Amino acid sequence: MTPPMTTLATGPDTLTRDALAVLQPGFDGTTAPEWVRRRLGEGLASVALFGRNVVTEQQVTALTGQLRAERDDLLVAIDEESGDVTRLDVRTGSSFPGNHALGAVDDPDLTRAVSRELGRRLAACGVNFDWAPSADVNANPDNPVIGVRSFGASTDLVARHTAAWVEGLQSTGVAACTKHFPGHGDTNVDSHHAVPRIDVDADTLYERELPPFRAAIAAGTRAIMSAHILVPALDPDRPGTLSSRILTDLLRGELGYQGLIVTDGMEMRAISGTYGLEHGVVLAIAAGADAICVGGGLCDEGTVLGLRDALVAAVRSGELPEERLADAAARVRDLARWTARARSGGDTAAQPEIGLVAARRALRVTRTGAAAPLDTPVYVAQFEPERNIAVGDQTPWGVAAELERLLPGTTAGSFTGDGAGTDALTAADGRRIVAVVRDEHRHPWMGSALDTLIAARSDTVVVEMGLPQAAPRGATHIATYGAARVCGVAAAEAVVAG
Repeated sequence: MTPPMTTLATGPDTLTRDALAVLQPGFDGTTAPEWVRRRLGEGLASVALFGRNVVTEQQVTALTGQLRAERDDLLVAIDEESGDVTRLDVRTGSSFPGNHALGAVDDPDLTRAVSRELGRRLAACGVNFDWAPSADVNANPDNPVIGVRSFGASTDLVARHTAAWVEGLQSTGVAACTKHFPGHGDTNVDSHHAVPRIDVDADTLYERELPPFRAAIAAGTRAIMSAHILVPALDPDRPGTLSSRILTDLLRGELGYQGLIVTDGMEMRAISGTYGLEHGVVLAIAAGADAICVGGGLCDEGTVLGLRDALVAAVRSGELPEERLADAAARVRDLARWTARARSGGDTAAQPEIGLVAARRALRVTRTGAAAPLDTPVYVAQFEPERNIAVGDQTPWGVAAELERLLPGTTAGSFTGDGAGTDALTAADGRRIVAVVRDEHRHPWMGSALDTLIAARSDTVVVEMGLPQAAPRGATHIATYGAARVCGVAAAEAVVAG
């Protein structure tokens, strides 16, 4: 049973304030809930925004203004990687290509410019903490949750672009949070659903997974996010988020990192389904985490108070040293002070077109057969895979909207599963087809659908908006290295150009 909390006459005691300070909860709604505003006065030092909290940038600015009226030194976090994982552009698709497209260009100055413009937009909205970039090396192309969120499969490439991304974002006063330590790229399980396991030796981990994090630390990343993955070569018993060997001994000790350590979402089944949410939070702080990300799913006041009380009870029972909780809370407040100082450092010049510039540079066009130029309406057949939770199902993707603008009269349909190719042919009704896929190599039904289309219409254009692992085919094959809105715009331009 949780012991009753004691509070001073003037408000919550230090222990209770520290317990609230380490939480980074989400909430429902597009305005600041009363319960969030009240808890900010009691010690809550961070909140997190997700797609459900975003309608327009003006609305987000008003929301963060409401929150800061209660606490000026507030950390407002967002899961804004750009590319496929976007919250600021959740309803339209991102104005910036994601990591894989930037890695395909391999120009660190461009990566730095893209993240700087993203940081400028976030800062203008009152957001000062971004749970990005992903520094995962995409060692497993069948990875169900990383994929185009990674800069690539080369450790050196990922390291240099991670550093550039961190530098660009933080130049605007927005803190970067490099993730997912010690590296989520070689997994075949999504930690939203279960605990992934990486069975490689320690030498491979040190040579392949850790250099991007070393580069981020050298670049001054203000935060690092832990991964809910089991890495037996480092700790055979606990996943990274709950492992003192990984967070304290390796990240703090060997790598010398002194910034904030944030957990990945604690409601993810890898933690909540195995350890329970409240116990998992206590274990994470004890292991060396400083801030608790929670609320990707709806998070309410009861959840926040339950986590607060679990931390207080763990200190009082001796399970969690009070000094560890106090140190974690102090690190959260230190980051809040850094963002306040950095925010006063001046404005960043806008580069509103840099995202489209980058998306155009990332395109790879392969012509595998002769085809007439496209100057009449086409049929866009979009083959829809199941989306992972990190990407979500709110954000539109593809090339149909832009092709409808460029080629008036163009129509489109979405297809999935066995028979998708036949269904698309029927819907096209003799018109030329632009087939849009996402990770064809991971979905046999998608490959079969393309087989059907290309056998019937050799002039089919194929646009791959995921990892371009399958061999190029179709009269023209266009690889975008991601499904951001600007990638769709760039691809549609290339389709029409022929």
